[in-house]
Amino acid sequence: MNNITALVLRRMRAPLLVLIAAYAISIIGLVLVPGVDAQGETWHMRIFDAFYFVSYMATTIGFGEIPYAFSNAQRLWTIIAIYLTVVSWFYALGTILTLVQDRAFQQALTENRFARGVARMGEPFYLVCGYGDTGGLLVRALAERGLRAVVIDVRSERINELKMADLSVFVPGLVADASVPAHLIEGGLQHPQCAGVVALTDQDHVNLQVAITSKLLNPAIQVICRAETHDSARNMASFGTDDIVNPFNAFARRLAMALHSPDLHVLYEWLTGVPGTAHEPVIYPPRGIWVLCGYGRFGRAVRRYLDYEGIKTVVVEEDPERRDCEDCITGRGTEAVTLREARIDRAVGIVAGADDDANNLSVLMTARELNPSLFFVARQNRRANDDIFAAARPDLIMQRSHMIARQILARITTPLLTQFLRQARHRRNEWARELVDELGSVVGTFVPNIWTIRVSRETAPALTDVLREGLDLRLRHLMRDSRDRAVVLPCIALLLRRAGEDVLRPATALALQKGDEVLFCGRREAATRMAWVVWNLNALSYIITGVERPSSMVWRWASRREA
Repeated sequence: MNNITALVLRRMRAPLLVLIAAYAISIIGLVLVPGVDAQGETWHMRIFDAFYFVSYMATTIGFGEIPYAFSNAQRLWTIIAIYLTVVSWFYALGTILTLVQDRAFQQALTENRFARGVARMGEPFYLVCGYGDTGGLLVRALAERGLRAVVIDVRSERINELKMADLSVFVPGLVADASVPAHLIEGGLQHPQCAGVVALTDQDHVNLQVAITSKLLNPAIQVICRAETHDSARNMASFGTDDIVNPFNAFARRLAMALHSPDLHVLYEWLTGVPGTAHEPVIYPPRGIWVLCGYGRFGRAVRRYLDYEGIKTVVVEEDPERRDCEDCITGRGTEAVTLREARIDRAVGIVAGADDDANNLSVLMTARELNPSLFFVARQNRRANDDIFAAARPDLIMQRSHMIARQILARITTPLLTQFLRQARHRRNEWARELVDELGSVVGTFVPNIWTIRVSRETAPALTDVLREGLDLRLRHLMRDSRDRAVVLPCIALLLRRAGEDVLRPATALALQKGDEVLFCGRREAATRMAWVVWNLNALSYIITGVERPSSMVWRWASRREA
């Protein structure tokens, strides 16, 4: 409001001075010019009467000569005052119209409405900086889970897309530079309900600025950043950024995982996918020579992880500044002659990793003509090209917006999942295959739901009541149907965290304690029924003891009388 008031006063200073001067001159003239009363004697208008007369005369509301009919001198002065004040009002109104259309004034009004709307939010929300492909996916996924978000993006067309998006909850959006601290404060950085800040702009230095500002102005808040260079990632990590997501490293790590542990790769895809959608089939990337077309950030990350797996690679790159490898071949890979020079006939796989979707598709089509048996990996840069890449039928697609959104969503909604995946990465493929088979028998061909149960009064009051009563509470009790305790819910316990220590795949006979957190995966109905059990003491007591507690006061009284 201070900015709006200052802008209005600055722009309206001259028109207001002109109006004040016009009114003052008109009033003084009416007071000084003599008139004639009903008895024919000379009289002078009082200042109040003159002000009253000018007020309705200058605004053209009407006209009346008060308190007596004017003399010719008074009417002559009135004519002068009419033109003087009307012209002044036209000048003032023109300035007001210009001010209303001014972009700075409109931006100030928009920011004020945005800040007031955010200040009134009474539910936890996440401040998302950047509403591109990744930000759009994340905000929609949060809305589908009933979580609120606030968006800041420097491009007006993206905020317009947000306003037109069909979301289940209202998401405020502001066209502003997220690297400016004032805009982050307007977006709720210091709001008590702000659960975290997610920096997803396409510029690492902006994400870095957002992370620094967030940690300085609100050190306790969770900050998640997108970083596409190692320098930016190290810089973000140096001052305590909670999570840093590098889509190129993440995908390269997944590709390497698929090479040595295909079932572990499937487990990752299942647990980080969109619940309810069909899961991806198991892929088996072949070992041998791979051709990398494009040696930017993505290509370097893929080559580094393939080197870890002992896979030989041949790099094709057009930009001379990127050809810092000894065996690089000059070209884009879209021409058959370049791929033949890279010995595509001896290769077992190809990665089209340029930052241009048209070139990547051209690489795939050219390589398929030369060697149809290749394993095809494609980098997709824009979500708008989903249909084209689906028609190209690569074996594996790297779409960074999907990867980043899925990772961040998992860290926001189920923090224990990140810890589980980190520990699972060090397990053998046989362990992952057993878990995948068990998970498949529970959820079928669809991606499972992931949820966490914490044994606390705030999140699971029935569990704490049972423990206080001294009943034996086991993990298996949470996995039983409250309608029939003999029925096991379609879910699996993945991880139990107790006093800072994690237990991978905890036994169902494990006794639960206050403060325990358990990560589950399974069907949606299992999560719904479990949520009912942890809140309803009668349902949980029935599962543990097999005896249904009377729920109403009358039945409890009758039960005591019978006993």
